[in-house]
Amino acid sequence: MRKKIISLLLVSLFVFPIISLALTNGAQASDDVFGLNYVKNGDEGIALGQKDPREMAAQIINTVLTLLGIVAVVIVLLGGFKWMTAAGNEDKIGEAKKLLGAGVVGLVIILAAWGITTFVLNTLMDATNN
Repeated sequence: MRKKIISLLLVSLFVFPIISLALTNGAQASDDVFGLNYVKNGDEGIALGQKDPREMAAQIINTVLTLLGIVAVVIVLLGGFKWMTAAGNEDKIGEAKKLLGAGVVGLVIILAAWGITTFVLNTLMDATNN
């Protein structure tokens, strides 16, 4: 039963974004393939952005680190839940401690990576803007 629930959650994580993309693309012209005609229409289409590539890289890095941080927090929460439901079983408590330790170490690494990345990108931005 537990495997079925986990499988259903994983499948839904991949299916819902595809369905939402299909619904948004359905509002466009029927001869449009994945929105490509909309991009090709020159003035009526999507214009290329004027954003600095360094800013785009910083946004991508911050997004990835945010997602990794969320995963680490979920691991810590899972470890805490396992510990709370261990009912005194030393094996389950040991697993929970390992999960908590791994989650905390992951969070420390992610926060350190975020700090280093922020420092480096800010330094590069300042150095190249002058």
